Amino acid sequence: MTSPDSRSYRAQGVVLRHMEYGEADRILTIYTLEYGKVQAIAKGIRRLQSRKAGHLEPFSRVELMLAKGRNLDVISQAQAQNTYENLRSDLKLIAYAAYVVELLDRFTYEEGENRLLFNLLVDTLARLDEGAPAQTVVHYYEVQLMDLLGYKPQLQVCAACGEKIKPEDQFFSAKLGGVLCPDSLSADPGAWRVSLGALKYLRHLQRSSWKTLKNLVIPQEIEPELASLLERYLTYLLEYGLRTPGFIKAVS
Repeated sequence: MTSPDSRSYRAQGVVLRHMEYGEADRILTIYTLEYGKVQAIAKGIRRLQSRKAGHLEPFSRVELMLAKGRNLDVISQAQAQNTYENLRSDLKLIAYAAYVVELLDRFTYEEGENRLLFNLLVDTLARLDEGAPAQTVVHYYEVQLMDLLGYKPQLQVCAACGEKIKPEDQFFSAKLGGVLCPDSLSADPGAWRVSLGALKYLRHLQRSSWKTLKNLVIPQEIEPELASLLERYLTYLLEYGLRTPGFIKAVS
């Protein structure tokens, strides 16, 4: 973690997860605006009289005062800026928020500031909280996250032969990072079939601003295919099975 030279410093961040430590402490993983992903310890947070407990719940946006420690920096003060109460009142939205923070957690390391990732995270949580179409919010997040991390899939031309994609059902190759035309399927026989409808929505999510998409409701005949394709591709990139998609399915 890169931090200022002074012993104490401020940061704003979103709590991604926490782990119980000792009798009363928690180790928190937080994605901050100023320093990227950090781990810090909140001492005594599990005691009944702790003033920090309600401010450091998962996917809360918080203002922090931290002090440098030998192994982990210590959270000395915490003030919640947004706890997304509307989101927390709906189990399905909680599941989506859990997925959003799990994705960011799995894709990032303690490697320093990335303000675009931080802004994408807090904007996504705010959109879920404000009642925007949840599936659209999450798919937009998935596509933009891949773009910011350097995994933007090729959707306009064939990832193998380079020819422009025709308006017909195609294939998607995780290995080649994009769409394969039927004539190039031999380049990756394990590629997944993708319908023209799902591909159109995927392209729309990739090229459009949130202002354009904010009222978009993905048709229910397209949504399962689109969700499956994005989850499979993200799992391929991570080389790790995500926990939260099962939670989303369980509460849907």
